Parts: sequence; C-alpha cells; structure tokens
Amino acid sequence: MTLLHFWRTHAAEFATLFGQHVLLVGASTLVAICAGVPIGILAARRPRAGAPIVWLANVVQTIPSLAMFGFLLPLPFVGGLGARVAIFVLILYALLPIVRTTTAGLRSIDRVLIEAGTAMGMTPAQLMREVELPLALPSIVAGIRVAAVIGVGTATIAAAVGAGGLGEYIFRGLSMVDSTVILAGAVPSALLALAIDGALTLVERALKTGRVARGGRSAVVVAAALIAIAAGAAGMAYTRHGADVVRVGSKNFTEQIVLGEIVAQTIEARTSVRVERRLNLGGTFICDRALRSGDIDAYVEYSGTAQTAIFHQPVDTDRHRVFEALRRLYAESGLTLLDPLGFENTFAMLIRGDEAARLGLQTLSGAAAHAPAWRAGFGYEFLQREDGYPGLARTYGLRFAAPPTAMDLSLIYRALAQGQVDLVAGDATSGLIDAYGLVMLQDDRHYFPPYDAAIVARAPALLAHPDVRAALATLSGRITVADMALVMHRSWRRHRSVMRPS
Repeated sequence: MTLLHFWRTHAAEFATLFGQHVLLVGASTLVAICAGVPIGILAARRPRAGAPIVWLANVVQTIPSLAMFGFLLPLPFVGGLGARVAIFVLILYALLPIVRTTTAGLRSIDRVLIEAGTAMGMTPAQLMREVELPLALPSIVAGIRVAAVIGVGTATIAAAVGAGGLGEYIFRGLSMVDSTVILAGAVPSALLALAIDGALTLVERALKTGRVARGGRSAVVVAAALIAIAAGAAGMAYTRHGADVVRVGSKNFTEQIVLGEIVAQTIEARTSVRVERRLNLGGTFICDRALRSGDIDAYVEYSGTAQTAIFHQPVDTDRHRVFEALRRLYAESGLTLLDPLGFENTFAMLIRGDEAARLGLQTLSGAAAHAPAWRAGFGYEFLQREDGYPGLARTYGLRFAAPPTAMDLSLIYRALAQGQVDLVAGDATSGLIDAYGLVMLQDDRHYFPPYDAAIVARAPALLAHPDVRAALATLSGRITVADMALVMHRSWRRHRSVMRPS
C-alpha cells in the first residue's frame, strides 16, 4: 500500500513529527488544565468574577485558528514562529471546554452533600478538596477529553507557522497535490485523536463507577508515559543550537519548498554549518516577518513581490532599478539581498487549452471581452496585493460574472482543469501548466513587474558565517526558467506516480 510505503521510507521524519504533535497537544492541554480548573472553580463559586473570563474564552473559540496564529505572530513573548506561539494558541482553545465542564460539574453537586460536610465542621477548602472536586472530576475529565481532541486537530494548522507536527505532511501534500502525503499526516492525526478520546473516556467511566484504581489510574499512567516519551523526542527536535545553526525557510508552494531545499543542501555541501529547515511556512508576510524576527535566517523572495507586497512601492517594470532599490530597502532593515538566482517567476494568467483554442485567445487584452461569462479563482495574496487582481482588473478592464473565488494556490490548477473556474493566477514555472494542458495568456500591456528570484538573508547570520555567504553566492545566475519548469514538471509526475495504487 502506498501510504504504508511512505511511512516506512520516512520513518525517522514521521517519528519526529508525531512526537512534536504529541508535545504540542500534551503541553498545551496540561497548561490549560492548570489554568482552566481554577477558573472553573472561580466561575462556580463567584459567578460575577468568573463571567468575564468565561466570556473571553467564548470569544476566543469564535476566532478561526489560522487567523489566531496570524494575530499572534508579531506579538512579543508569545509570538514568532515555532512551538511557542502554537502552544499558546492551543491553550486558548483548550480553556473553554475545561472551564465549562468544571463549572457545570461543581454546580451539579447535590447541595445536601455540601451541607453535610459543613455540618461535620469541614472548611470551604476541605469541602472543595475532599467533596466537591472528587464528585466533579468525571465532568472535568470530559472537558479535558474535548480539549485534547480539539488540540489534536488544531495542532495540524500550527505547521503553517513552523511549529512542526503532523500538519507538515498535510500542508506539504496540499502544495504538491499529493493525497498520499496528505493522508500520511491526516490518518495518524485522526488515530491520535481517537486514542486520546478513548483513553480519557475510560478514565471518565472509571471515575463515574468508582473503579478508578482498576481503570482510570492505569489509563492515566499509560497516557502520561506516552506524552513523556513523545515530549522527550520532540523536545530534542525543537532544541536550537545557537550560532551553529542557519535556519532556512520557504513559502507554502512547491517551487518555494524546492528552492528552500536547494539553499539548505548548498549550505550543507559547502560548509560545516548545521542547517535547520523551516519550509512550507505560509505566505510572503509570514516569511518576511520570520526573517526580520530572527526565526529564520534566509529564504528565497521575488523582486516584484518584495517591491509591492513587502515595501509597498509603486510598480516599476525596470528590472535593474527594482533590484537595486530593494537592496537598499532590505539593507536598512539589516537584511541582505543576494544576486538573482537566474530565473523569473511571474504570475501566469491561465485558461484551459481547449478554451484558448476555441476562442483563439493569446493575450489578456483579448480575454477581457470574454471575462463577463467566466469565473475567476485567485490566491489570497493575489486578491489583495498592489500588483495583484485590483490593478490587473483596472489595466485590462476585467469584469467577471461574479467576484473572484479565493482559493489555495495548491488547488487552483486542478480547479481550472476541472472547469470549476475559467481563469486563475498561477506561477509561470509550475509543472502543472503543461500537465493539465493549460495556456498562459500574454501580459501584452506589461502590467506585472519583474519577479526575479533571489535569496534574502539576515546580515548578522552572513557575518557570523562568511562561508555560508560564499556558498549561497554560487547559486547566483545558476537556475534558469527552463530548469525550474522542468523540476516542477518532474516533481508533479513523480508524485502522480506515487499516488497511483501499487
């Protein structure tokens, strides 16, 4: 079976990612228990004092998890890339079920029992410790079960901010349109959620029936042991080794992952510096923010993207002038823009090949007349950027039957080929253009700026490792558009062959 073969050939990587996933869920759930149970007690004992906290926990639950990661990235202490921000977000999402079930469990206790304890001379603290909490414990465990299961699912999204875990496979599979890689992360994540749910259900039932010693404690010990083992392995994976490490990042589509790997392997082959890969991080803004905060030391950026999306400069079509201006702007932030790699990856406005032949279309100007009958699908960044859809629509007078659909970059090519949309903005070097028989319309009014690919690196990292800068310099001018398109096409064909049943 293809999936089993993938796990066998990626056993070491899978073990690391699984351990990271368990660590994220385990650490966040434990902290949420330590905070949520006291808050639940407060809400049960002092409703007015606890109400604002419960309200805030409710508000947190309404915020989509990916948006929450985006909100927290720039914040000090809890922000940045990696496990720290992921654990903080998971704690926030785990609080509400624990607080609610703790409060509900305490409020459901028969008041006769409380009065009996009071009559026996027990203090409020003794009542809570010896009567109320033991009776509310099954309800509390039910909340912990819900929180942990929610955490397993939310932790997969944390891979978008460099936190690792099984979400790495899911995002990687989406970027490669490879169902095997997606399942390599989704299946164990689902099994982990089921295992946690089953173990804590046993604990809950044992507490309700009074058989804690036989069932509940055993399940707790096993769960704690598994978390400790996985946390130890994952902790090693998360450990940073100071100045001896150069962290290489990339955005979340196939070409960027390939370029990130090329940069990482070049450093490894030509220096003795250890490389930490933080690939598939997300869009332009996440990578730029990670570079400026020191969470990564280098990644590949495109000149037109940096000009318009990062520095918000007016569009300039002069390649040399754009690059020199970017060098100055990056230098002001303590960053270094190295020489171009040798290829440009501009936006590719694509339609289906049969549609282009039927209508005789070659240019965007010609396509404008047919746009009112078309549906468009664009990436999230393209819909917002200065060099994206708004300016393109003005330049060519594009008007569609309905507002363009926002789509993930990994899905737009297949959506176009299957007729779900009629025009998309892809990447000029994508191997899926030829694979799906798509046609790139010419930008005959020269709307798009140049998009020369080049490495951006933190100046302190290059100064600390002069050999790294020398190694990266060897890539300048070495990669052509044809080279990148061939790599992308071969990558697509290889993954297509992997996805076929064996």
